[in-house]
Amino acid sequence: MHTASTAAPRPRDSSRRSRRTAKEEDCTPETNVLRVERGADGRLFAVKNGKRTAVKVCRCFPWSEPNRFVSLRDEKDAEVVLIDDLAVLDPSSRGVLELALAEVGFVLEIERIESCEDVFEIRNWKVMTKQGPRTFQTALDAWPREVPRGGYLIKDISGDLYFVPNPEGMDEKSQNILYGLID
Repeated sequence: MHTASTAAPRPRDSSRRSRRTAKEEDCTPETNVLRVERGADGRLFAVKNGKRTAVKVCRCFPWSEPNRFVSLRDEKDAEVVLIDDLAVLDPSSRGVLELALAEVGFVLEIERIESCEDVFEIRNWKVMTKQGPRTFQTALDAWPREVPRGGYLIKDISGDLYFVPNPEGMDEKSQNILYGLID
């Protein structure tokens, strides 16, 4: 049996849901419901509305905006929360998340390309990065991708990322190799 409520009706504006998504609401500093913590065992945890969930961090595109669109996922790879911008997090959570992103999303910056040779469905690269000399492989159909703010991103067969931030600033040999793979 349904009975009428004796409580006064709420004003119309407060009963409407905001246009923001639930995920955006989870990440706002006003509600402060999302915290990101590092456990004593080194694992990353998202604490949302009192629930603590072990998560891994996954940076979403665009790669050119490293502090935007970060997905925290549970052990079944289900998204726990999508963070539109790290700036909405409290300073402690932001610091923990920035360190986690640096650990998993390390992008090597290419300064010079020594060689790039096609060998049996694989492309072998020898490059000089800011972090030192590297050798890596890409599939023949994995081409350098231009990023919106300039530069090119290269993903090797093991998932590591290499970034060429300023192709015009590289030596002529490096430019010839890179541009030969772009067009």
